[in-house]
Amino acid sequence: MDSNANLSFLVERDERKFAIIPVLSGVPLTDMILLFERENGYAPVGGYGGLIPDYFNYGPLDRYFLGDFEENSYFGVLGRIYLLGCNCGEIGCWPLAARVISDAGSVVWDSFQQPHRPERDYSHFGPFVFDARQYRQALADLQVELSSRALDRE
Repeated sequence: MDSNANLSFLVERDERKFAIIPVLSGVPLTDMILLFERENGYAPVGGYGGLIPDYFNYGPLDRYFLGDFEENSYFGVLGRIYLLGCNCGEIGCWPLAARVISDAGSVVWDSFQQPHRPERDYSHFGPFVFDARQYRQALADLQVELSSRALDRE
């Protein structure tokens, strides 16, 4: 188990949209999953990109990344969140999903899956454990960055 991972977010921008990529202890999740898939002989490998809030309604991102949604919502039924989408920008095209478990002291990402390749075994990817205070601060920092970048677009 990878304990005490440090979470931050890379926010990439082009002229029309923002893409959000989780970064774990300085390494983008896109790089981590590419390496894992390559080492496990999966084909195709990688192909992931950041989440684009303008293309899909995730709701408030601070709640989304904590797995805090209604049981009958899309992600409540799925039992996971998408941490990455396809590099084409479409979330449903090639997502990386994970379960989020949070309590007062920690947040855990585990049970990763690529929904379009159910035969793939991601049981050795993660789990990733975060200090809850640091995780929530990363979410607050993300909200501030997205707000300031949105103002820059206007």
